[in-house]
Amino acid sequence: MTLLDKDGVRLTVDGDIATVTLANAAKRNAQSPAMWRALAEAGSLLPGNVRIAVLRGEGQSFSAGLDRQAFTPEGFDGEPSFIDLARGSDDALDATIAEYQEAFTWWRRNDLVSIAAVQGHAIGAGFQLALACDLRVVAQDAQFAMRETSLGLVPDLTGTHPLVGLVGYARALEICATGRFVHADEAARIGLANLVVPGDELDAAVSDLAAALVAPPRDAVIETKALLAGAAGRTYEEQRRAERAAQARRLRDLAGVGD
Repeated sequence: MTLLDKDGVRLTVDGDIATVTLANAAKRNAQSPAMWRALAEAGSLLPGNVRIAVLRGEGQSFSAGLDRQAFTPEGFDGEPSFIDLARGSDDALDATIAEYQEAFTWWRRNDLVSIAAVQGHAIGAGFQLALACDLRVVAQDAQFAMRETSLGLVPDLTGTHPLVGLVGYARALEICATGRFVHADEAARIGLANLVVPGDELDAAVSDLAAALVAPPRDAVIETKALLAGAAGRTYEEQRRAERAAQARRLRDLAGVGD
C-alpha cells in the first residue's frame, strides 16, 4: 500500500514493515527542502502497527547529499536560498534549520526500529540520513563521506550525535574534518555498518533482518530499545534502576496485572 509519493519520497507499507524510498535516481537521490518535508510527512503517516521502517534509495546511490542547486544564488524555486537564510534573523534561521532536521528525527522513535539500506554514495546529508536510522545494512560498494566542512559548513542534520556514539569522538572528528570516504569494509570495522553484503543481496539481507526484528513481542523490543538508547546519558546506577522499572512493566504485562 502506497501512502505517499511526492518530491522524491515514496512511502509504502506491507503489514508491520514500512519502506521509505528515495526515488530520484536521476539525481542520485540528492536532497532538497521539499524532500525533507516529504520525509518528515512520511514519519507522520506511519500506521500504528508499523514496527520496522526501512529506508532505501533507488538507483546506484543511496543519496549523494544536498542538491547542488542549494548553493546557487537562486536556490530552489519557492525556497529561501542560503544567502536569504544568512541575511535573516537568528530566530528565523534557527527555525528553518530545525524544520529541515525534522526529516531526520523520527527514525529513532522507540516504537519502531529503522534500517538504512545503503548502496553507492551516502554523502553529506545522505550520510546523515543513514545515521538517523538505528541500523545500517550496506552494500560492498557503499561509500560514506561528510563533506560539509569542505563547503565551509558543519553537519547540521542530526548526524553528529549518532556518529560520535558509533565511532567515538576522535574518529568522528577525523571523518568530518577531512571529508574522506569511508568504504564499506571500514564502516563495518568501526561500527558504522551492522552488516556488509554484496550489492545484489542488499534487499534480501534487509528483509531477513526486518523479519528477525519483528519476531519478538513488540513491547519487549520497545522497552529494550528505550533502555539502550538512554544508557549513554545515565549513570550505571541509573541504568540499573531503569532496567528494573522496565522489567517490572514487562512482568506485569505478561502476568496480565499491568495498569
